[in-house]
Amino acid sequence: MTDLARTLEILERLTGFDTVSRNSNLELAAYAEAFLADRGFAVTRLPSPDGSKTGLYAEKGPAGPGVLLSAHTDVVPVDGQEWTRDPFRLTREGERVYGRGTTDMKGYVASVLALAGRAAGVDLKEPLKIVLSYDEEIGCVGIQEMLERLAPLIGSPRACFVGEPTEMEVAIGHKGKAALRAVCFGQSGHSALAPDFTNALHLAGDFLSELRRLQEDFAANGARDDAYDVPYSTVHVGKLSGGTALNIVPDRAEMTFEYRHLAADRGEDILARIQAAADRVSNRYPAEARIEVEQYNAYPGLDVPPDSAVVPFARALARSTGTAKVAFGTEAGFFHQLGIPTVVCGPGSMAGQGHKPDEYLELRQLSQCDAMMDRLLDDLTA
Repeated sequence: MTDLARTLEILERLTGFDTVSRNSNLELAAYAEAFLADRGFAVTRLPSPDGSKTGLYAEKGPAGPGVLLSAHTDVVPVDGQEWTRDPFRLTREGERVYGRGTTDMKGYVASVLALAGRAAGVDLKEPLKIVLSYDEEIGCVGIQEMLERLAPLIGSPRACFVGEPTEMEVAIGHKGKAALRAVCFGQSGHSALAPDFTNALHLAGDFLSELRRLQEDFAANGARDDAYDVPYSTVHVGKLSGGTALNIVPDRAEMTFEYRHLAADRGEDILARIQAAADRVSNRYPAEARIEVEQYNAYPGLDVPPDSAVVPFARALARSTGTAKVAFGTEAGFFHQLGIPTVVCGPGSMAGQGHKPDEYLELRQLSQCDAMMDRLLDDLTA
């Protein structure tokens, strides 16, 4: 069986597991755990706090730094999307395979597991290390829950590859992100006397205007990195709600928003500017009015120096002609913060296929990923 045929066989199994983030990934994890254990890997489960999901750490080979391959097992929902194929059944048509997660990122997971199969029959001079996480698609939640137990297991690999879809280019950067909630408190009352009360939606609207001004300042005066499609830090409001009836002045409004920041713009500085904006708005209203801002999730960015040793190593394995920075977030920043040289490189196009109906992966990309894995295996056995 060729490398590609074996990888596709594994990908067919992986696609069949409905691991949308709201669901458990335990069946997929059990399959991967058994697959790896049967091929001589030492496998450790890293369950979620409630036990409904689990991450995996697997290692094979002698003690030492080695190389780490990392991926997530969850996928985004298909609800509301018009699929012309069963999203949880791998469908091959011509030079493409269709199914939820083929690009993001079960194609890479399949290639990693296929590599593990080939590694079973060779004499590794360094360890091959594998991390499979859960709940990446809802803000890198799973890796944050795993990290305290995972870090001692990983040790200090000389390189880490996070296989998000980059069309097999080596990505050395992405922005960090924080998700926030602002709750605006006013006074309820009859709308016939609306001017006598503090409308919480008015606070929210003024705060929204402040956030827009902050965004405009980032665009005009903030740090820039032209390697990104949007070369500055961004602030985005995704949801605003408040009020119960037209004839009641709302005493509460809630907004969820985010910022995505360049490495040159520290997250704590942005958060301080947001809090200052909330305070300015609150101070325009009577004393009982207030805005409470809470940051409820965040993940770090990735900013690898182009002259880092991991870059030419990754480019040689991937046969990549250059480097890139990607618009989307990944788990790579967590490994980078542990001091592990980390890049992002995997098959598929996030812009072209990620999170879309009839998601697909080109077989050419999957073959390139398998070839990268073969070159990595040669490196670990040299």
